[in-house]
Amino acid sequence: MDRIVECVPNFSEGRNPDTVGALVAAIRTVKDVFLLDQEMDHDHHRAVLTFAGSPRGVAEAAFQVTRAATGLIDLRRHQGGHPRIGATDVVPFVPIRGVTMDDCVALAREVGRRIGSELNIPVFLYERAATAPHRTNLEAIRKGGLEGLTARMRDDPAWQPDFGPRAPHPTAGATVVGARAPLIAFNVNLNTGDLETAKAIAKKVRFSGGGLPYVKAIGVELASRRLVQVSMNLTNFEETPIHVAFEAVKAEAEMRGVQVAGSEIVGLVPQQALLHAAQRFLALEQFDPSQVLETRLANAIAQNGSSSERVALTPSGDWATSVTGFLAAVSAGTPTPGGGSVAALAGALAAALGVMGCRIGPPRSSRAVEEPSSPVPEQDVDLARIERRLVELGDKLRQLMQADADAYEHVLRAYRLPKTDQTRADVISAALRAATEVPLETAVLAAETGALLRAVLSRVKSSVATDVKVGLMMAVAAIEGARENVLVNIKSQTNQEVVSQISTKLQAVERSLEELKRL
Repeated sequence: MDRIVECVPNFSEGRNPDTVGALVAAIRTVKDVFLLDQEMDHDHHRAVLTFAGSPRGVAEAAFQVTRAATGLIDLRRHQGGHPRIGATDVVPFVPIRGVTMDDCVALAREVGRRIGSELNIPVFLYERAATAPHRTNLEAIRKGGLEGLTARMRDDPAWQPDFGPRAPHPTAGATVVGARAPLIAFNVNLNTGDLETAKAIAKKVRFSGGGLPYVKAIGVELASRRLVQVSMNLTNFEETPIHVAFEAVKAEAEMRGVQVAGSEIVGLVPQQALLHAAQRFLALEQFDPSQVLETRLANAIAQNGSSSERVALTPSGDWATSVTGFLAAVSAGTPTPGGGSVAALAGALAAALGVMGCRIGPPRSSRAVEEPSSPVPEQDVDLARIERRLVELGDKLRQLMQADADAYEHVLRAYRLPKTDQTRADVISAALRAATEVPLETAVLAAETGALLRAVLSRVKSSVATDVKVGLMMAVAAIEGARENVLVNIKSQTNQEVVSQISTKLQAVERSLEELKRL
């Protein structure tokens, strides 16, 4: 994947794992997106999800997870230590590779427009996507909480949202969307229950209070641990590294007779940031970052020409690391992995056989004479193009093995919620949607795999034709197996709009299935 964007949305929910599980499931349904991390905090009452992938995929995942949160999180019942104005509080897009900040600004505006128009939630653009200087900083938009923002929206023309209605959504509030550079969410916990101490230290270390550059900080109470916390965002860790922020908080705490209880990183952190800290605290002499094992390994792989097209993305989970492990997991008598994961594996096997056929190639008689001046035969060009796509399809189908198991686990957890839980119906609906869309995607990808295998069959040597035909049979099995999972799950879906959308897609898959069966 040449172009990668990261998204780190924050949600006003840190106590109900089933709700956060439904948000994760919404992200996993989107193609070309990889969930990297998920964090929940009871005292902050906040969840942070990190995912990355293609710009199109990340934009779609950001909208889908915001839509899921809108139906699951009610700010009217929310009590937590972290400032917030929305169910989906903030959605930042971060350029990682092959994209510019301007690309992320465009994504922020596109997603913000959809949230405003389709979900009826007011959206404010911030950081590099901001349309006005007074709305660049997130803390300026959050000032006074949702109540303060509501008053400004009502009374001040300068505080009309960039998209959506001119009043907060009744349950989801407002959402801030933007584009920014990578930051580190770094917290230092203090061995005291005095919140005023944490607030005073935060004021001293943050840049707006005359403290460290590129540091934003607030004081938060950790009631469950009887501690307080200085919660920081480091917006440029090269200029203000983690260890500098830590030492500043520690020094201010000691001046007040308070000891540091520990520190934590929320979400993901760039490797270079930890190297800075290691060099500082270990007093390493003549340290070279290339001494890091993972860095040296990545460089070796790159120098040997390994490409993302040739390296399979293996799903997480011990059962996915070997055929023996997978078979043992399927037969273990647990609900997952089940038929949906097996269907995805069948599709991946079909793609692999197609790649095999492409690499063995067409009959010798169909090739051009191998002279320097001879053009590349059209047959070879076609097979090379098909091979690349089959590799992509195989990777995606392997990922769906795990995604299907995860989606069904969320369904089981949703049904275990007490019937008195007011969010139960929405959580079940969201979980069922994910559990339906994952096998639907398996069926769609397997159908495309089958169509490509038909094209390969007419171009390869007779010695490999049988293998390609087996691949076609596996593709058909994958489609039929995934289709059964879709039909079972859609029966329990109460959202008729979702049922209609999935049924339309399923009809197209069924037409492809009939064409493959006629071979």
